[in-house]
Amino acid sequence: MKVFEGAVLSLFVSAGMTLAAGLPSHTISGTYLEARTADVYTGPCFANSEAGLIGQLAVMGWKVTNGSWNGVDLSGLSVVGVIRAEGTIGDLTIASNPAKAVIIVDSKADPEQRLALTSFAKHMSGHWLSDVVKVDAQPIDLEIANNNLHSKCASLTAGNLAKIRTRALEENDQICHNEEVWYQPMSKTSHAMAAYTIDNKYEGAGLGTTWSSPGKRSSFVASFSEPSE
Repeated sequence: MKVFEGAVLSLFVSAGMTLAAGLPSHTISGTYLEARTADVYTGPCFANSEAGLIGQLAVMGWKVTNGSWNGVDLSGLSVVGVIRAEGTIGDLTIASNPAKAVIIVDSKADPEQRLALTSFAKHMSGHWLSDVVKVDAQPIDLEIANNNLHSKCASLTAGNLAKIRTRALEENDQICHNEEVWYQPMSKTSHAMAAYTIDNKYEGAGLGTTWSSPGKRSSFVASFSEPSE
């Protein structure tokens, strides 16, 4: 009798594991890339010299590897946020730093997925995407070299509107040799690393400005994993 009960229990456990394997993921995960117009990896003297003068502009992008948002599968899709704040992003001496934003959704997404991508980006970035003045749809390509996050070599293009390209920080990128990660990423991440910015461009409408800010220690290459809503 005990042998029979054990066999039945084993059968139920096995069946439960099989069913669980077929259930949709309760997390949404992927890669994240960000570039600003002020250094994020820097020393205090350089950070203080930039604060209040530059660093109000940023491009941020997420590529969903797996997962859904608001019940909508977003696997393989990307979304980009472009921000123009009133002060240096990340400057904690500013009590309030309101920002205008443009969101660029993946042109491969259907209408339902575009709404979900917008909601996801707002959730991940907090207040930075709370005041969206324009939503565009463009082909988006976000790639990490050799799928190796630690290479810090990444690229993001959103049509002809926005572009980021990064590489790993090198010894020659240090100036005072007292550098550290001065600002934190603008998005929720599970693992983020500062990187050197080769390209950081926005050439679209909606923010009253465009920019190109290459050659700075102003990027983050990251991964994310967030509970689905």
